[in-house]
Amino acid sequence: MQHDVLIVGAGHGGAQVAITLRQRGYTGGIALVGDEPELPYERPPLTKDYLSGAKPFERILIRPAAFWQARGVTLLPGRRVAAVDAAAHTVTTAGGEVFGYGQLVWAAGGQARRLACAGGDLAGVHTVRTRADADALRAELPAVERVVVIGGGYVGLEAAAVLRAAGKSVVLLEQADRVLARVAGEALSRFYEDEHRAQGVDLRLGAQVKDIVGDGRQVTGVRLADGTLIPAQMVVAGIGITPAVQPLLAAGAEGGDGVVVDAFCRTSLPDIRAIGDCALHANAYADGRRIRLESVQNANDMAITVAKALTGAADPYHAVPWFWSNQYDLKLQTVGLSAGHDAAVLRGDPAARSFSIVYFRAGRVVALDCVNAIRDYTQGRALVEGGARCDPAAVADISVPLKDLAAGA
Repeated sequence: MQHDVLIVGAGHGGAQVAITLRQRGYTGGIALVGDEPELPYERPPLTKDYLSGAKPFERILIRPAAFWQARGVTLLPGRRVAAVDAAAHTVTTAGGEVFGYGQLVWAAGGQARRLACAGGDLAGVHTVRTRADADALRAELPAVERVVVIGGGYVGLEAAAVLRAAGKSVVLLEQADRVLARVAGEALSRFYEDEHRAQGVDLRLGAQVKDIVGDGRQVTGVRLADGTLIPAQMVVAGIGITPAVQPLLAAGAEGGDGVVVDAFCRTSLPDIRAIGDCALHANAYADGRRIRLESVQNANDMAITVAKALTGAADPYHAVPWFWSNQYDLKLQTVGLSAGHDAAVLRGDPAARSFSIVYFRAGRVVALDCVNAIRDYTQGRALVEGGARCDPAAVADISVPLKDLAAGA
């Protein structure tokens, strides 16, 4: 059971490593280990098109089965790697199987955080991280009228939008004083709060969950710290992930909230690289701070970095972060990282449901949030990549294309 390249994690990043290795002419043995029984599939649609039923599972597969077979990629689904022996170059699964490797690529991502309060394990309490999660939620929905969503990040907001579209009564709880607090500026947060309320979501900010109430088996409500009891037949928790790196840390890899990697995605252990949601890396767009980026873009770009390195064309990771979110008829596209910005310029009219917010730090453009504004997103990317210095008044003028500002900068 020896493999030249063993990839742990069959999501976007792991699949992209295998795909890019073959595209670059790699002829060694490649195996892809996944803890789910499925073929590699896209995760973002789980809280969007798949949850709503707009796309069947086959349409969110990264590639069909025949693709992997034709390229000689061994798929090892339904296996969770429980231990890594860096000296012996082996991994051991929870079922006791041992696989040897020449190079190990850790692309295991993370697990959805579960509610730590009393009642968090009641029937009807869900997270949405896997196909099985989404299927379980969908199976219960026909008998459900009242849902409480906990968490005002992308996952929580997208789930709330789908549930409202399905005609459910939705209460959304966010413990911070605004939604999207970790990833966006206040103006965008307020826009999405207004939008969800206009769509009928009962959105409550500064809401501290005390416990989940049930009848001994099934959830019946959510109790807040102030004693308020919110009736619910279903609870959906979108409160982030825990990076799946414990086997690497136990093997001696440097890390904590993720595993530390260098510019070529190498961990501190020999012949082991890590990519995607679990990779703690120094990011140029975060002023060189070590961060984890939970995005498909990051997983794919790191995968390409690894594949190049393993085929003799080492090229350090350097990619501008980008993200997207679909809620109702709104398409949010983000480029760059707005954390730490000291100025924000509104471009367009939120009332028209098409606008952008351009973020500055120390006079340079560091990020854009674009709502139904694809042209701004496409052209504004160059401003972020170049750290452009622009006149805020020109940025706010929608008659001035951002590509002109990028050329001038």
